[in-house]
Formats: sequence, structure tokens, C-alpha cells
Amino acid sequence: MKYVLTAYVTDASLSMLTQEDVGKLTHMNIAFGKVANDTITTKHLKNLKRLSSIKEYNPELKILLSVGGWGAGGFSEAAATKEGRTRFARSAVSVLEEWEFDGIDLDWEYPCYSQADIVSSPRDKYTFTELVLQTREEIDKHSKKDGKAYLLTIATGADQYYIDGTEMDKVEQCLDLIQLMTYDMRGGFQTLTGHHTNLFTPTGDLFRISVDASVNLFQKAGVPPEKIVIGAAFYSRMWKNTPNKNNGLHQMTDSFGGYGPSYSDLAANYINRNGYTRFWDDEAKAPYLFDGSNFISYDDEQSLRAKCRYLKENNLAGIMFWEYRHDKTHTLLHTMYEALR
Repeated sequence: MKYVLTAYVTDASLSMLTQEDVGKLTHMNIAFGKVANDTITTKHLKNLKRLSSIKEYNPELKILLSVGGWGAGGFSEAAATKEGRTRFARSAVSVLEEWEFDGIDLDWEYPCYSQADIVSSPRDKYTFTELVLQTREEIDKHSKKDGKAYLLTIATGADQYYIDGTEMDKVEQCLDLIQLMTYDMRGGFQTLTGHHTNLFTPTGDLFRISVDASVNLFQKAGVPPEKIVIGAAFYSRMWKNTPNKNNGLHQMTDSFGGYGPSYSDLAANYINRNGYTRFWDDEAKAPYLFDGSNFISYDDEQSLRAKCRYLKENNLAGIMFWEYRHDKTHTLLHTMYEALR
């Protein structure tokens, strides 16, 4: 079995891609297309002309346009009416006609929720299903015309709220892959330190969510394991002013866990450097750093090998990561590539 290994790459990061790294990937999601007036637009993206050269690096690579992302609105409005859904779905086809994409990845964060001040509605739970169905139908029509198979995937929140806001048993039937964003599981809204991309839930963790818990939630909601892609993080979450107890793990602080250093920066300046000590939580299968005051949660080679073993043992589709530019050492991608071979 060939496992999925997907990189999220921002438009600005496309120039950083190396031929060696591209050769290790099966899929690449370019972030992000936007939704405006019920249609997908790429006018703001400056580097899509690079797609041809990227394909030359790896002709088997599937490149998708990822649409949406944190704080990106327009989905609820487009999904609300049949006319809006049709415009949206046809605009997806227009993107495939204009650029050398192999599919569309929908990143609506999140149906039924007005996070980051985007518009939402309780009807999103049902109109999201209709939006995905309409997009699938239009893409399949286009596929019959040009003889090329196109992918339709989504990126999802990791916890129960996403299950509650969607009809996953219906949505999954229209999708090739369902990518669980099993990162940022703690941090931006919590003052309690913890792992933000842990494989399992350790003792003492009040929030309980983990890669394994998320996978189980989605399977119970009707998603088959062979469509599930788990997430990895090339960046960290950091809590400041952490009590010097239990090496900083599971401690209440006076700050939220904001974004911390990229893996490149961690490797150069933090991991067992400058007063920081690396610890390993064997229950969670996750590393963390602590200097007596600052707590940092991240993924590394050891945690990624554990995630790759897990997805193999559970017959999952593969693993994806956010985001390529955060590891200029190229260590993490290589670790996953070797673990999945």
C-alpha cells in the first residue's frame, strides 16, 4: 500500500520547494484559494505558474488547491442557496481548467461556527453536505470531458464540535480524503499547558483530544479509515509564565498558548539549547520543551515515527502536515517519508 504524504504549502512558500522534497510527497495542497461572491478565486495567488516545474520534479504528485483556511469566510453564504452552491461548484471546475491542479481541497473552518468572525448558520450542517455533493458532481462532469480523474478532499477540525456541525456519514461519500487537523488541539484558547499535536491522551489531560481520539470520533461518525489522513505540525505552541512544576506540563498559566517557533528555529535555538530541556511524554507519544518558565509543544522525529506506525496499524490513508516552510532542515518530511516506505 502506498500511503498518502501531503504537504500544505502556502503560495509564498512555493519558491522554497526542493526537487528532493517534492519527490518524497504524494500530494501537495496549495494554500489558500478564497471564496468571494459564491465563487473560488485565485487572483491573489502569485506563484501558481510554478505548478508545471513542480510537476516535472515529481510527475506522480497530486497538487490540489486548498480553499479557505482559518478566518476565511464566504462558505456559509455560498452554501446557503442552490444557486450559490452551483456557482461555487462551477468555479471549482474553472480553477481546474485554468491551472494544473489535480483537485480541490475544501478547508471550511468550520460549518455552524462563527470562529474568527466569519458568517455561519445552523443550516450549515446540511448545506455543507449539499455544497460538497454539488462540487463533486461538477468535478466529475469535467472529468468525463477531459478524461482525467480529479480529487475532492476536505480538512476538518479534530474534535467533537466538527462532527456535531456536519453530516460526515453523507459527506465522506463524495470525498477522496478527509484530513484531520490534529494540531492546534490546545493552545489558542487554553491557558492550561499541554500537547497540541499528541498521538494519544495522557493521564492528567483535561481536554482529552488527541490524534487517536479524533480518528475514533470520525470513524464512529461514519468515515472509513482508508479515507482518513492525520495531521502533523512543523511549528510549535508556546505558553509563557508557566509554573515550574511537572516540567511545565498540564500547568495553568496566565497566557494562552500562542504560536511558538518553527521547527527550524526549535532545532537551531531551543531543543536542549539556551536553557530549554527536551522531555518525552511516552503516554502521549509527544515531545515538549521547558526552561523553567516557557512551555513548548511540537512534533519531532520520534513523534512522527509514532504517528506513522499508528496510521499503518490502523489502516489509515496517510499523514499531512502544516506547513512546508516551517522546517528548513528538511528533517521532518524525510522522517515521515522513510517511515512510510
